[in-house]
Amino acid sequence: MGVDSGLPDFRGTEGFWQAYPKAKELGLEFEEMANPQWFRSDPGLAWAFYGHRLHLYRDTTPHRGFTKLLELSKTKKYGSFIFTSNVDGQFQKAGFKETHIMECHGTIHHMQCIENCQGEIWSADNTSIKIEEGFKAKDPLPLCPYCTSIARPNILMFGDLSWESKRTDAQKERLMLWIDTLEQKGAKLAIVELGAGTAVPTVRNTSEQIATHFSRPLIRINPRESFEAELGIALGALEALDMLL
Repeated sequence: MGVDSGLPDFRGTEGFWQAYPKAKELGLEFEEMANPQWFRSDPGLAWAFYGHRLHLYRDTTPHRGFTKLLELSKTKKYGSFIFTSNVDGQFQKAGFKETHIMECHGTIHHMQCIENCQGEIWSADNTSIKIEEGFKAKDPLPLCPYCTSIARPNILMFGDLSWESKRTDAQKERLMLWIDTLEQKGAKLAIVELGAGTAVPTVRNTSEQIATHFSRPLIRINPRESFEAELGIALGALEALDMLL
């Protein structure tokens, strides 16, 4: 979904390395770079990677496909609910209700302690990262306000044992309540999946489970992996939404 807004595509090593040449220089794939251990072993590198992404997502304008989905949802009696593995906050930026979004991998726009010392999460709005030559974040780096350890984004990373999930857990509770309402009212649900790949299949698995639960067809929009759905559309998100809406 974000690629059509100009955000980098991390599918495959070459796409990731094209966006982050320093990772290529170090021989690091996305799964290795997106690991919380870097905040301990090399916090300057970790914050160069996540700081660059934080400012990139802040500066990016969601493409018109977001608006088309939002306008469509406004015509529906029970609106819509977004389930996304994206951590970029683009759905909120496009105007979708914060209360109707579940970010299953967290968000870059909130922070937590690398040690998760107090189980607290706070806004990243006041966080600004400057990156110097050699792809290192300049001091001072963000710190936990409770114990002064390094702070990190509230994102579920690979090999992550200290992610604080309470914000996402609350989002899940709201999603389940919304689904319960649909069931109680006998509402018909349309499940539209956009750009969810098989490498990290959280979104694909979830959309398939919901489609099966409601006995509804799954609309899967994906330029490379549109298979295994009742309706597969082998297009990018924006192209498909322009065609359909």
